[in-house]
Amino acid sequence: MEYGKHQAPARYESGEGCLTTLVRIPVRIVVLVVVLPVRMVWDALAATWHAAERVLLRPLGRALAWLCDVLVVIPSAWLYRMVLTPLGHALLWLATALFVRLWTGLWRYLVVPLVRYGLVVPLVWLYEAVLTPLGHGLTWLYRSLLAPAGRGIGTALGWLLTTVFVRPVVGLWRYVVVPLVRYGLVVPVVWLYGAVLTPVGHGISWLLALLGRGLAAVGNALATACVWLIRTLLVVPVSWVYTRVLVPVCREIGTAIGVAWRVAGYLSRAVGRALAWLAWHLVGAPVAWVYRTVCTPVGHFVRDAVWAPAKRAAVEAGRAARGALRAARESVRQARRDAWRALVGGGPDPRAGEQGVVAARTLGGAQQTTTVPSAAQAPEISPLGERFTKRG
Repeated sequence: MEYGKHQAPARYESGEGCLTTLVRIPVRIVVLVVVLPVRMVWDALAATWHAAERVLLRPLGRALAWLCDVLVVIPSAWLYRMVLTPLGHALLWLATALFVRLWTGLWRYLVVPLVRYGLVVPLVWLYEAVLTPLGHGLTWLYRSLLAPAGRGIGTALGWLLTTVFVRPVVGLWRYVVVPLVRYGLVVPVVWLYGAVLTPVGHGISWLLALLGRGLAAVGNALATACVWLIRTLLVVPVSWVYTRVLVPVCREIGTAIGVAWRVAGYLSRAVGRALAWLAWHLVGAPVAWVYRTVCTPVGHFVRDAVWAPAKRAAVEAGRAARGALRAARESVRQARRDAWRALVGGGPDPRAGEQGVVAARTLGGAQQTTTVPSAAQAPEISPLGERFTKRG
């Protein structure tokens, strides 16, 4: 590194001195004291909001969405599909039958024939048989008689009007009005404009230009003086105050607020972690220990010793009740069929042989007899023994 050359420190800003450095630390301390409660309240509110959103608002939103689907969307869809759509089809068919077809038939079979044969056909016949020959005759009469007579009368009237009105007026305009206006008005006015008004106007214009240049010079001098006074008395002091006072103060306050906000964030995070650690060791760990060492074994004992046997007993009771109800329904059906055959008569019931499908007892010997609980009693003779009995 060469001697005589100094390297500016990082983040060096011109205009900073010892006074700025001495004022910066107290300002940052004061701002930290002011900002720290705000940052802690902000972090507490943010944590509360996130917890409320995660624990309360999201489940509440899902419940409201499900409730809206159950109470509004599904009934609306059912109402639209089952009620409104058939009603719309019925109203469309009714409107088509009452209005569209009625008015179509009225237009097709009443209005169109009436207009065609009551108005159009007579008018066409009148045009072709009466008006066309009459128009041709009038055209021939005009071309043969009235047009030549009109041309002769028009020529005579044109000559008479030209002789009586046009020629006197043209002569009066050409030989009286035009010379009188030219030599009595235009020539004097032109001479007056060229010989008198033009020199007078040039002189007035020169005087006005000279006066304008003088006033412009005086105005420029006054404007320059006013600008100098405003610049010296107002702009320069305001610029100095803005550059030397407001900009450093605002920059230092902004920097101090940023640093204080970050430091307050670190402190707030440390306080939050300390509170979380304290809450865990005072509440969370005992509750977890109670749940793990007391509630879990008790729940397992209740599930295995109480709930599972009760569930099995309820399942067995339900199965037995269903079997009893099935046997009772079958007995009622059999009694109804027997009563019907007794009252009406008829051959044997073809489904009578199907009653032995559900056997209440299996006959395979004295030791293999099994009784099904809550089932109708089957006959003691097996189907094979019954077959041999019939053959014998």
